[in-house]
Amino acid sequence: MAQAILLPLEMGLSLEETAKVIGRSKGVISNMRTRFTQMNAGLRPAPQSKRALRNRANVDLERERQILDEVFASAARGGIVDVSQIKPEVEARLGKPMALSTLYRMLARHGWRKLARNTKYRRRNRQKREE
Repeated sequence: MAQAILLPLEMGLSLEETAKVIGRSKGVISNMRTRFTQMNAGLRPAPQSKRALRNRANVDLERERQILDEVFASAARGGIVDVSQIKPEVEARLGKPMALSTLYRMLARHGWRKLARNTKYRRRNRQKREE
């Protein structure tokens, strides 16, 4: 964006020349200049970093960790947890409903992973299946 602004001003390049130097189309260069002008005038907010988007979270990371520790006390000792069964408990602790995908993302943030049973020996040797 800075090049789209500075090259025409400092070097006297046209939009076509600027687009060729930067490797973008004339339309993209024009959009960059318009966006910069709007941000500078306060008509458009500056883009946020992905880190700043975390502010939309239900709770902070420490509170998430605390909720998961409380809910998964049995899982920490080797128990198996079904996410759809613990969802109501997590929602109760948060005080609002949440999508199942949100719960899965919360679990991923804190190092939990989905385990699936090995079906390789399902129809073969019974002894291997039991092992």
